[in-house]
Amino acid sequence: MQRRTFTAGVAATLAAPLVRAQGIPQQPIKIIVGFAPGGGTDILSRVIGQKLAEMWKTQIIVENRAGASGTIASDLVAKSPADGTVLHMAHINSHAIVPGLQKLPYDAEKDFQPIVLVGVTPNLLICNEQQPAKTVKDVVDLCKKNPGKISFGSAGNGSAQHLALEMFMLQAGVKALHVPYKGSGPMLTDLIGGQINYSFDTMTAATPHVKSGKAIPIAQTRQQRVKGYPNVPTMAESGFPSFEATTWYGLVGPGRMPADLARRMNEDVNKVLKMPDVMERLEASGAEDGGGSAEKFAQFIKTEQQKWAKVIKDAGVKAEI
Repeated sequence: MQRRTFTAGVAATLAAPLVRAQGIPQQPIKIIVGFAPGGGTDILSRVIGQKLAEMWKTQIIVENRAGASGTIASDLVAKSPADGTVLHMAHINSHAIVPGLQKLPYDAEKDFQPIVLVGVTPNLLICNEQQPAKTVKDVVDLCKKNPGKISFGSAGNGSAQHLALEMFMLQAGVKALHVPYKGSGPMLTDLIGGQINYSFDTMTAATPHVKSGKAIPIAQTRQQRVKGYPNVPTMAESGFPSFEATTWYGLVGPGRMPADLARRMNEDVNKVLKMPDVMERLEASGAEDGGGSAEKFAQFIKTEQQKWAKVIKDAGVKAEI
C-alpha cells in the first residue's frame, strides 16, 4: 500500500477549521486508487489531489490499493463512510469492464455516488526500443508469424489494456500472449526492460516514458488524434476503422454520499480542471472531455458498462479463475 499526502501548508492547515470550504469534511480526505504508483490513475489522482488540498485547506492522501484490475480499491470505497472523507478515482476497469466480466462484491452503479468525470484518454500501442516491429502493420505481421508468442502487458486481467488487446486480436485475426500486472507502473518497468514486447497502455501512464525515448508510440486508440500526440496515427488510420478503446478516470464517493456534498465537490473539481497548469498536464497525457455534472458522469458510466459488456461477450473474454 502506497500513500502520498498533500497539504495546503502548515499555516493553512492550522487555520483549517476556521476557513474550511463549506460542506467539505474537516478530517483528512483519502483518494483511493486501485493501481500501483506510476500508472495513469495514480498520476491524475495526485494532480487533482494536490489542487483540492490547496482549495479545501486540508490534507488529501492518495492511497494505492492495487490488485484485481482496480476492484479491490472499489470494494473498499463502496463500504467506506459516506461523509466525504473517502473518495475514489474510479476507472473504466472497475466500473465498466470487470462488472461485465464477473460477479463483484459491489454494484458498480448503486454503490457509488458519481462526482465528476476527470478525463478520457486513448490507449497507446507502445513497445520498447529493441522491438523490430514499430508500425501497426508490422506488429500484425509479427504476431501472425509467431502466434501466441509476442507478449502484450496490461494492468491486469480484465483491464482496459487487456480488452484493447482482445479487440486487436479479434480484428487483426492474430493470437498474442497476454501478460497481466498489478497496474501500469510495474508493467511499464518490464516493457522498458525488455521482459515483454508491447502494450496498449494508458496514454497518461505511457507519456513520461515516451518523452524520455524509452517507450516507442506506434498508434493511439481513439477515433481522432489527441492534441498531445498529433503525429501518432490512430488504429483507425492504420487499417482498423472501427477500433476505439479508451481509458477514463472519474471521481466518485460511496453510494450513500449526500447529493449536495457530491455537487459541491463537483463544482470544485470542475474549477481545478480549468486551471491552466492542470489543463496542460491533462492535455500532455491525452486526457480530454473531463468536467461536467455528476449526472452526466453517471450516464457516461452506464453507457460504458453496456458497451464493454457487449465487447466481452463478442470476444468471448473469460474471467481469470
